[in-house]
Amino acid sequence: MKIKKRDGSIVAFNKEKIAAAITKAFEAQTGAADPVTVNYLTEQVVKKVPARGATVDGVQDLVVRAIQEAGYYDVATAYTVYRYKRELARKANTTDGTILSLLRNENKELAEENSNKSTRIASTQRDYIAGVVSRDLTERILLPEKISKAHKEGVLHFHDADYFVAPIFNCCLINIGDMLDNGTVMNDKMIETPKSFQVACTVMTQIIACIASNQYGGQSVDMGHLGKYLRKSKEKFARRLVENCPELSEAERDKLVMLQLKEELKAGVQTIQYQINTLMTTNGF
Repeated sequence: MKIKKRDGSIVAFNKEKIAAAITKAFEAQTGAADPVTVNYLTEQVVKKVPARGATVDGVQDLVVRAIQEAGYYDVATAYTVYRYKRELARKANTTDGTILSLLRNENKELAEENSNKSTRIASTQRDYIAGVVSRDLTERILLPEKISKAHKEGVLHFHDADYFVAPIFNCCLINIGDMLDNGTVMNDKMIETPKSFQVACTVMTQIIACIASNQYGGQSVDMGHLGKYLRKSKEKFARRLVENCPELSEAERDKLVMLQLKEELKAGVQTIQYQINTLMTTNGF
């Protein structure tokens, strides 16, 4: 006869384990267990165990029923309490090993779940530790048991476990074109449409920083939207030269405009690089 354990494995049925459980229940309630009574109750359970499809929980239900039918209601209660405590122990927080493996940079699963975040950086390790706690709570309490079981068995992958306990989300594709063209709000303040390339770069990185502080994963931004703001800078430089240096020829103005534009482009790109580096040191992005 075979029996299915809670982890899904199939093992040989062992009635000695039933006898040991009944003995512990009697000892917990009365201080002693009569071997004759234990043997009788064990045989009553064995008779009712199905030849196929037997499970640990099903057999334990049979044990409780056999003890009750024999009139040992207090012992049955003691056995039920024992089962409940064992269940709590199985579901106890088991995050210690995961956190330690993370700090040692040995946890490949976490490193691959959000590959844009380096597990070697202290600030991202802090995020990952919070993610370990979220995973534990999600799998033990928040998810339906069948979903959690399917995730553990690889039937499906529940990607959001790292942050499921909090009202946040993971990776983000920013609609930067709309936010720059029509203005956006950050910290309850309206940010108007930029009038130059460098300001557009600054606003874009501020948007990235604001989003980074309110989500778990990385972001994707289409840099192509900055092109129109480089053209705005070029037009602004050209207008200023016409207004302030009318004596210059068109060729001279074009040369000066391009020199200013190159400086603007360089400054804007440096702004992006500096801001991204700052984000990497604070949020690990």
